[in-house]
Amino acid sequence: MTTMKAAVFEKAQLPWTIRDVEIPEPGSTDVLIKIRASGICGTDVHITRGHFPVSPPLIPGHEPVGEVVKTGSAVTHLRPGDRVGVPWHQRNCGRCEWCHRGKPQFCSSVQATGVTVNGGDAEYMVAPADRCMLLPDNITYEQAAPIFCAGFTVYSGLKIAHPAPGERIAVLGIGGLGHLGIQFAKALGFTTIAITGTEDKAPLARELGADDVVVAADDIGKTLMEHGGADVILATTNSGRHMSQAILGLRPDGRMVVMGVADSPIEVAAHDLLGMRRHLIGSSQNNREDLFEALQLVAQGKVKVMEEVYPFDRIHEAYRRVEEGKVRFRSVVTFE
Repeated sequence: MTTMKAAVFEKAQLPWTIRDVEIPEPGSTDVLIKIRASGICGTDVHITRGHFPVSPPLIPGHEPVGEVVKTGSAVTHLRPGDRVGVPWHQRNCGRCEWCHRGKPQFCSSVQATGVTVNGGDAEYMVAPADRCMLLPDNITYEQAAPIFCAGFTVYSGLKIAHPAPGERIAVLGIGGLGHLGIQFAKALGFTTIAITGTEDKAPLARELGADDVVVAADDIGKTLMEHGGADVILATTNSGRHMSQAILGLRPDGRMVVMGVADSPIEVAAHDLLGMRRHLIGSSQNNREDLFEALQLVAQGKVKVMEEVYPFDRIHEAYRRVEEGKVRFRSVVTFE
């Protein structure tokens, strides 16, 4: 039996186990991928703490990228040597209303990478060939991995707001999602505003492309309005209180897109929505086209992931830093 090293989630609240497991064999429509890099995300913390209904043992990791080393008998569009990544959604039922509407992300039977099926925190993983995304030639594995969750999420949120030419995009929170949101908005040509609670983050926000920086720990909406307001707010923070305040900084017909998991309810008075026709939108990962475009912007050098990179034998350290909130932006594990 040929084995590989893998991180295995055995039980909620316990550290992942590093052990030898059998290298999986691809089915007729699958590919076997040699993993080169795998991002560690806040969702991995939720899984490990038992917040998600997963069934261990499970190999986590939902930001995997690597090289195809074997293809199933029915696979024709991928070949060994191809550089690919695997997004969150792998398989769906194909029969429900949402699958037929072309919105498989809403299917109740979705199989999710590193959540309901084994993910990329291992030397190899199997994935459906038709779900893999070819990587642009001039993007590194380390830069590509976080785009398969963090980048995909942020870019999808921006796109679902349907920003029009001349509109103003504000990004609430300058962390693992927010630093990408600023860059994506700027790369698409929008006036971009960063919202942060501390002055020390302002220089970085401007380096990332922000045209203006709103520094406010309280009364965020009021302060944002003093800066001209925003047509779209990308809420990448985990603070429900800050989201609740920021809504008041939306201009008429403004949209707030929630893509961070809030630590408390988002509260807004009805009259603060009605008169200005403000919208509150939830978004995670939408169209496959969004992932393609996000990868292209990184490959073109218009967006750069700020990350900490660790070898696989330090995956516990990488996870612990994410869990403790010590990773400012993204964390990536690499495989030799």
